[in-house]
Amino acid sequence: MPRAKGGFKTRRRRNKVLKQARGYYGARSRLYKTATEAVDKALRYAYKDRRVKKREFRSLWIIRINAAARALGLTYGRLMAGLKKAEIGLNRKALADMAYNDPAAFKALADTAREKLAS
Repeated sequence: MPRAKGGFKTRRRRNKVLKQARGYYGARSRLYKTATEAVDKALRYAYKDRRVKKREFRSLWIIRINAAARALGLTYGRLMAGLKKAEIGLNRKALADMAYNDPAAFKALADTAREKLAS
């Protein structure tokens, strides 16, 4: 009896991996074993970096808010404490966008925060 080499299913599984590896350099896009390693590693990086992206954007928003707040004579921490006291529930993404695109509205928020801290 001839040995089972895997037919349709095996070929389909291997082609799926090679399709994912399309565009990789050299053997990584042509040889199944090498392509499997490259695709597995790429998928691990993709999974990890979807989480890292969230951290990096939050950090960027905080930096932008801090810069805008300092231009108005507040620190990031004092601004956020004042907004919390004033029960203004804007998230950091919205605040950073406001600081960049609508400085007048951001200044109004900063003034509100300053007043709440003073009282």
